[in-house]
Amino acid sequence: MVDLPQKARVVIIGGGVIGCSVAYHLVKKGWKDVVLLERKQLTSGTTWHAAGLIAQLRATANMTKLARYSQELYGALEEETGVATGFKRNGSITVALTEERHEEILRQAAMARAFGVEVEEISNERVKELYPHVNLEDVKGAVYLPLDGQGDPANIALALAKGARQGGARIQERVKVTEIAKTGRTVTGVDWVADDGSASGHIECDMVVNCAGMWGHEVGRMAGVNVPLHACEHFYIVTENIDGLSQLPVLRVPDECAYYKEDAGKILLGAFEPNAKPWAMEGIPDSFEFDQLPEDFDHFEPILEQAVNRVPMLAEAGIHTFFNGPESFTPDDAYHLGLAPEMDNVWVAAGFNSIGIQSAGGAGQALAEWMDTGEKPFDLGDVDISRMQPFQGNKQYLFERSKETLGLLYADHFPYRQKATARGVRRSPFHHHLKDAGAVFGELAGWERANWFANEGQERQYHYSWKRQNWFENSAAEHRAIRENVGMYDMSSFGKIRVEGPDAEAFMNYIGGGDYSCPVGKIVYTQFLNTTGGIEADVTVTRLSECAYLVVTPAATRLADQTWMRRHQGAFNVVITDVTAGEGTLAIMGPNARKLLQAVSPNDFSNEANPFGTAQEIEIGMGLARAHRVTYVGELGWEIYMSSDMAGHVFETLHAAGQDMGLKLCGMHMMDSCRIEKGYRHFGHDITCEDHVVDAGLGFAVKVDKGCDFIGREAVIKRKETGPEARLLQFKLTEAEPLLFHNEPILRDGKTVGYLSSGNYGHTLGAAVGLGYVPCAGEKATDVLASTYEIDICGTRVRAEASLKPMYDPKSERVKV
Repeated sequence: MVDLPQKARVVIIGGGVIGCSVAYHLVKKGWKDVVLLERKQLTSGTTWHAAGLIAQLRATANMTKLARYSQELYGALEEETGVATGFKRNGSITVALTEERHEEILRQAAMARAFGVEVEEISNERVKELYPHVNLEDVKGAVYLPLDGQGDPANIALALAKGARQGGARIQERVKVTEIAKTGRTVTGVDWVADDGSASGHIECDMVVNCAGMWGHEVGRMAGVNVPLHACEHFYIVTENIDGLSQLPVLRVPDECAYYKEDAGKILLGAFEPNAKPWAMEGIPDSFEFDQLPEDFDHFEPILEQAVNRVPMLAEAGIHTFFNGPESFTPDDAYHLGLAPEMDNVWVAAGFNSIGIQSAGGAGQALAEWMDTGEKPFDLGDVDISRMQPFQGNKQYLFERSKETLGLLYADHFPYRQKATARGVRRSPFHHHLKDAGAVFGELAGWERANWFANEGQERQYHYSWKRQNWFENSAAEHRAIRENVGMYDMSSFGKIRVEGPDAEAFMNYIGGGDYSCPVGKIVYTQFLNTTGGIEADVTVTRLSECAYLVVTPAATRLADQTWMRRHQGAFNVVITDVTAGEGTLAIMGPNARKLLQAVSPNDFSNEANPFGTAQEIEIGMGLARAHRVTYVGELGWEIYMSSDMAGHVFETLHAAGQDMGLKLCGMHMMDSCRIEKGYRHFGHDITCEDHVVDAGLGFAVKVDKGCDFIGREAVIKRKETGPEARLLQFKLTEAEPLLFHNEPILRDGKTVGYLSSGNYGHTLGAAVGLGYVPCAGEKATDVLASTYEIDICGTRVRAEASLKPMYDPKSERVKV
């Protein structure tokens, strides 16, 4: 008998480990009227067949924090609920079979130390002690995390469900959500029907949480939100009992795409193969419940052949189970969490890319806190659902991309690695011009972006490495062109959001920290802040007219930034429109940028007519454009905006005029190396919603005395009074050869105090450069700079110079010449 309430504060759709965790953590927050609906039985989708690996280390500090919380929670659940989770800390070993992989795991070990995770770089002899059954003949090195663990996936979910019930949550199995009612941007309730058809009804609710796992895409569409994910077949085998087999750490051999888990005297061998098999393109069968997919031994055989060589005892062990089951994967291998941008009360926790068990505790806790307070508990940009672009919900796109994303879990995680599948969806108006000129493209938010330009006769593709990659000298030449002459690069992918209406000025002054009561043509660099002074967006805003502004944002955050603006629009009479695709944008940068523009335009680009931080309408060639005098590379320059229909003409005009001047086409790698020399911040790395704008060294861009209130104003005033709790420093290695990327530990006077938020090579400064926060509450700037600094690279400490001012052109004289 199904007896569900007619009203609820929240309805959670999906009873896997994620949905159970969200319900558990909401009742822990004191929420009442929490209802969870599961179409079949709890765990019957993918949770029940998960491998149950519970690691601590993830790619970022906050994802690691969530994974570590999961471990702590699972260790305590049995005492709280009486349900055994099977959690144990048996450790994990990762072995490298190549020198490149060895450097990767050594960098990961250094990162683990920065994140406070216990880690050991161990010898082959030590590997053999910990895992006697492994063949080490070609192993180059290994890393051991002694506190990694494993558990029983289904029982972890059932323990969370019992804890949720004990807190008052209503969990109903065998009830399917058939429709989600909406009014405008608000969900008002859900329709449900019992699995056997014996009952149906409607629950009015304040919020919905989509925890539907591989059904998340379908449920998202019912709610009017985009949840890009696709199911793939995931394979593993379980051996018969092996005599004498005792507890072992989890063994990962990513170069062979394999992991080994000992459990109750058996070995589970699983794989993340490079060419995955997407499943259920036409939809998941309604009857799916604890189902397995057909065996495909031919697909798994190459993994098994390598495994028998790696762990020879498998040759004699019988196979008890050959398992093939579906799991959901997202376009970027990061799960989806948070408030969906299309609606105001639809939350998402789905698409966990085979790490659902280790992530569920932390993800449920973070989402519950976000739902409870209305603000993120800390930076969740890696997994925030608003990072997904609308087109990424396209089924064909998801089918093609999912072939790759499963295997990327164990692929070499090289810096600058580009996705190979589902490419070419978004192209700038200059794409074919750049391609013809030798561009090698990367992809961001679906945009094909020229990252570097190959020389004539040079192979137009990446050769990945942890050392200097094959494009290093190409990018260095582009860097020098920007510093010494003039370069041109495509910025069309950057988000362009138009804000217009009678209240445009008042709205902009409320949403942003800058002063937007400025003349038409003025460009304001500033941040959108949250109530704690954290940075929600890093933008430039140009006043186009008395009632219109153009907000320029990073390509990856356009949707998130526009959503932030819309959610704070309130009663302001404005229209907020994405106009990114309507204009092409070319950056002309370098000491000779003015000379090039004067050659193609009759307009005046002098300091008197067009000073830094202003825009003007111009003629260019036979077309029209708008010239913004700003820079992200630290040189004299302009960003030229033109309507997409004139973009080809403008490019050809500039390119032709630049031939006699040595104009060089440049890519995004150049832009990043130049900006880090100048100390310019990169949103998502150097600055996030949990980084206070004063600590980030950007207090100058926030005008607390502009005559009106704005979001975050009180937090900025307070921090300016008390002083920063941390300072974002620029570091330059004293050795020319090592490379920096991000997450390398920072040592201050021999003690680890943080990690680099970003890094790249400074071709003008002659060494790798990084940015990173150093805690300094109560200290003066001179005290911070008086210390000795080192950066930990693969376990080797490298001395670094530190500065609060940009090491390149600290007075910004070059940009205003």
